[in-house]
Amino acid sequence: MTNNQNSKNIAVVGLGYVGLPLALLADKKGHNVIGIDQDKRKVMLINEHIPPFADEKITNLLRESCIEATTEWERIQETSIVIVCVPTPVNSNHMPDLEPLKNAVEFIAQHIQKKHLVIIESTINPGVCESVVVPILESISGMTAGIDFYLAHCPERINPGDKKWNVENIPRVVGSLESIGLKKAIAFYKSIISGEVKAMKSIKEAEAVKIIENSFRDVNIAFVNELAQSFSHLGIDVENVIEGASTKPFAFMAHHPSCGVGGHCIPVDPYYLIDYAKRNGYNHRFLSLAREINNEMPKFTVNLVEELLDEIEMPIKDTKITVLGLAYKPNVDDCRESPALEIIKELEELGANVVTYDPHVKNKSTAQTLEEAVENAYVVVIATAHDEFKKITPQFLIDHNTSSLVDGQNCLREQEFIDAGIMYEGIGKHYNYHKQHDNSQIQAVSSADIEHSY
Repeated sequence: MTNNQNSKNIAVVGLGYVGLPLALLADKKGHNVIGIDQDKRKVMLINEHIPPFADEKITNLLRESCIEATTEWERIQETSIVIVCVPTPVNSNHMPDLEPLKNAVEFIAQHIQKKHLVIIESTINPGVCESVVVPILESISGMTAGIDFYLAHCPERINPGDKKWNVENIPRVVGSLESIGLKKAIAFYKSIISGEVKAMKSIKEAEAVKIIENSFRDVNIAFVNELAQSFSHLGIDVENVIEGASTKPFAFMAHHPSCGVGGHCIPVDPYYLIDYAKRNGYNHRFLSLAREINNEMPKFTVNLVEELLDEIEMPIKDTKITVLGLAYKPNVDDCRESPALEIIKELEELGANVVTYDPHVKNKSTAQTLEEAVENAYVVVIATAHDEFKKITPQFLIDHNTSSLVDGQNCLREQEFIDAGIMYEGIGKHYNYHKQHDNSQIQAVSSADIEHSY
């Protein structure tokens, strides 16, 4: 079959949290979209206009979409642009796993035609397009990259659950092997997004962009997580300090501590740069330390649980501990790299009777309702700041015979719980329980009170 030269014929490979929103957006903007995925159940759901994961925007777009999902790789021959959105995880040793990408590229190479544009959106370290993707495409297709077909990289940018920034309005960067592929890729993205599309000087620069974006966030989160651990010993409320520092109108960007870093980007992408640099003679000490600190936070959270139990002279073994939240971020059902999973593992290894509940991930929860989850729990741990959990009140816990709380996301008003007699621990918010009621009488003085005093 000869290649259909209609530039509006698009194939999106990988219909997950990145690929499906992109495919639906391209469809919305008038492109003819074929979605390719090896998961037969996912393909069936999409063709029945049922979202394979919970997302209100995806649900609405899919209901009206014309995209066709398939497991048949040969359908690539009907397109002119192929966009690769498969996962690029790390293994248990934190080493990059490019097998999903390699497998996808091998199938693509069997069906691309002359003048095809292949765009890699999967997150990869600098050099992967030229050292891994190109050799596979050329050896299997028998064609030459940059002459017979074109290759570009546009690192995915998506923030699930964000009501402001989405796949349509977030700016993108694009790099290519040569100018024709670059122009074609930029033209495609400009046809679907309202944000800026920035051309990079090389495909390797484009690969580096996503890595440093998430490494930047990882380093800054590690900084405040380390402060949280330090301030817990110093009797300083880290959130109040961050709020104070945020009053500076320049040169400070607030990041907040938590029980851990999750998702498929921040806890994964730095390892790609660490590994790539090491194989090329450089050791990223800063990035490695940031990963080490952030990986410690689930254990730090479990230590807070143990401290609360020590206060009431309860052992952790066989004690009911409730973990609220399984997803890695608020109001989504995505559990990839979620710190909640590590917290649960740590608690179970200590012999705790762990009960879990997540209203967005009910199929993996051990409790069916929030009430059931917290009933008679010796400690409740908030691992995900879902809106449902932000509404928890001291009276709710008291009514369900729970008197201890570890707020792993610092999402509740701790003073209300302390005043009600709930034993409370936050991340970087350490309290002396023998003095907590005396301390609670010291209230923050408002600006209005200060002005009135004069």
